[in-house]
Formats: sequence, structure tokens, C-alpha cells
Amino acid sequence: MEATNDSNAYLLTVNAGSSSIKLAMFAVDNPAKKLFEAAVANIGQSPASLMVDGQTESTEAKDHAAAASMLLRWLTDRFSAAHVVAVGHRIVHGGPKYHTPQLVTNGILADLQQLTALDPGHLPVELQLIETFQQLLPGALQVVCFDTAFHHDLPTRARLLPIPRHLETAGVRRYGFHGLSYAYILEELRRVEGDAAAHGKVIIAHLGSGASLAALRDGTSIDTTMSMTPASGIPMSTRSGDLDPGLALYLMHTQGYDVDQLSHMTNFESGLLGISETTADMEKLLKIEADDERAKDAVDIFCYHVQKNIGGLAAALGGLNTLVFTGGIGENAPKIRAQVCEHLAFLGIDLDVARNQESARLISVDGSRVGVHVIHTDESITMAREVAGHIKRQSGDS
Repeated sequence: MEATNDSNAYLLTVNAGSSSIKLAMFAVDNPAKKLFEAAVANIGQSPASLMVDGQTESTEAKDHAAAASMLLRWLTDRFSAAHVVAVGHRIVHGGPKYHTPQLVTNGILADLQQLTALDPGHLPVELQLIETFQQLLPGALQVVCFDTAFHHDLPTRARLLPIPRHLETAGVRRYGFHGLSYAYILEELRRVEGDAAAHGKVIIAHLGSGASLAALRDGTSIDTTMSMTPASGIPMSTRSGDLDPGLALYLMHTQGYDVDQLSHMTNFESGLLGISETTADMEKLLKIEADDERAKDAVDIFCYHVQKNIGGLAAALGGLNTLVFTGGIGENAPKIRAQVCEHLAFLGIDLDVARNQESARLISVDGSRVGVHVIHTDESITMAREVAGHIKRQSGDS
């Protein structure tokens, strides 16, 4: 399909999780303004949940294709005049080859299929959804946006893993993730605080069910906590984060673990859930930690690892000007932010208690050497900007 300059042209963004899908709609000529967002959660379970305009209702969605069809029907009913010319897909792993938005072709799909071993938890579903939207919207451009792209140019000392170097040619390296979120936060920092802040020494803590931190200097990622896969880095809701590689060998030899069991344990049974043995939900852990020692351990260990990595990334930066909390936990849990910052005064971090409790945009005290911010992230806007830019290039616009 040819790209268009039609003022009534719209684009969609698709963000898939292992059991969810979010769909957002934008005008091509205004990709910073979201027109609507809808999501289906608990896909494959009965019931699933359809969330639109803050309202949730029970529904049935046996798989991601069914959920996508449901969301598109809902969109068509509400926006009957909408002319969808493009769909942007969040792809978690681009491997060593892909680090800019790409128009979907059979060759790209074949390449991404070869990367599923790097990210078996996301890529198969994401590839399925590309095929689904090709069928549902055969006239629309399909564009893939990569979560690893933001970290593509990590310096050698951060990119290389300390293993036999020849493995780098097989794509074994530190990639980093949450790049679409980091790109959005960087633009928000530039918009509100100015170029000086955006190009200073910045640490962004994206804390959600998946969690990572990144160090930015001159608006570029110089290091990040996640490595080759999204299971690495700090402990997360159900992911372990970094582990001693000898642990895998120990469990194989003494407990009979195989590859699938190791993968399931480190991705779905560890982190907050594994430590607490109760829940992977930080909000619930905070409610029960006073009476549940293991819940308290989960909260403490999570905060400790975030805190420790802020210190390490500040060392990599040679100082710190700005710290940003984002993601579901980072944006909504004042206690976590306070506990993380508790022993970081040596870096110049000084929280204002009232501002932090209110989750204000600026939560550090006036005059603090380090500005500490809470900024809501929106990966769909980053994707919409990338897709709109691709459409302009297809149209030959400057």
C-alpha cells in the first residue's frame, strides 16, 4: 500500500505481552496525541478482560489473534470513518541486525523467526500478531519498532560479555530492553526540563513487572542492567534477574532440571513471587509486608538491587544530574522510591517527603544536586512517532 498524506489517516500501535495486548490509535499528522487506547488482558483464560476508557468488562479471548480481532471490531464500531494506513508493532528483541523501524517484509519476518531463541517469551506472540494484522488490515503498512534499538550503540565495555569473544559473531552480547520507554522519557525530559537536562548524566529506572535501569549521557545509552535477554538484570515480578551461571549447572546435576524447567523457573517462578511465595504484585506485597516476613524480604531485595545499580550506573556516568522513576512501580509506589533513595544522599539525592508521597513530577527538594523525577511512560507514543516518521519517508516528505 502507498503511504498517504490524508489528514484523516490514522495509525495503530500494538503492544503484546505473554497474555495481553494493548491497542492505541493516533492521527498520522499528530502522533503525540493518543485518540484512544484499549486492551485485552488474561488472554487464554476464562474470562479475559477488555479494558476501554478506564472501564473493564469480562470477555472471551482464546488467543492473541482473537483478542486483536475483538479490539479491531471495537475500534471500527467507534471510529467508523477511521482510515488506518499503518500498524506499528512493538518487537522486544531485534537481535544484532535491526535497530531502526522497519517495514515488514517476508525477509524481515524470516529473520525475526530466527531470533525466537533469544526471546521465546515475546517474539512468537509478536510475530503471530503481525500476521493477524496483515489479515485484518491488508491495506495497511505494517511497521516493526524494536525495544533493543535504544541501546544498540552501547560502548564496547558495556556491550561485550566476558565470555569467549567469538560468540559475539553469533549475536551473543548485551542488548538492553525497555528502549521504547527510555526514548519516551528522554523526550519528555527534554520537553519539560530542557536540552541541558536531557543531555546531562541521567539514570532512568523503569520499574514495572519487567524492570531495568539505564544510564544516559548526551542523550545516549551508555549502560543498562538487562543484558542478552529480558530475564537479566535486577529481580522483577517473576523474573530472577542476574544469577550465578553455576546455579544452572547445580540444578541440572542435583535436581534434574532441564532447559525448559530452568527457563520457566527464572522467568515465571522467581523475583518477587519466588522470594515472597505469595504474589508477584508489588502493591499487594507493600500491603502485607508488615505482617509477612517473606513479603518484606521481597520488597527489601527489590529496592536493594535498584539502589545498588543506581550507584553502579552513577559510577559509569562519572556522576549524576537526574534520576527518573517510571513504570507501574516507579510511578505509583512512593514507599519504593523512598526506600531506593534512602542511602543515596552521597550522590546528591534528597527527596522531598510530601512531593514523593504525592508522586509529583519533581520529588527532590529544591536546590538538590540531583533532580529526581516521576514521569509516566508511554511506549505507544514512541512507536506512533516512529511509524509516522516512516510514513513520511515513504511519502518522500523531507
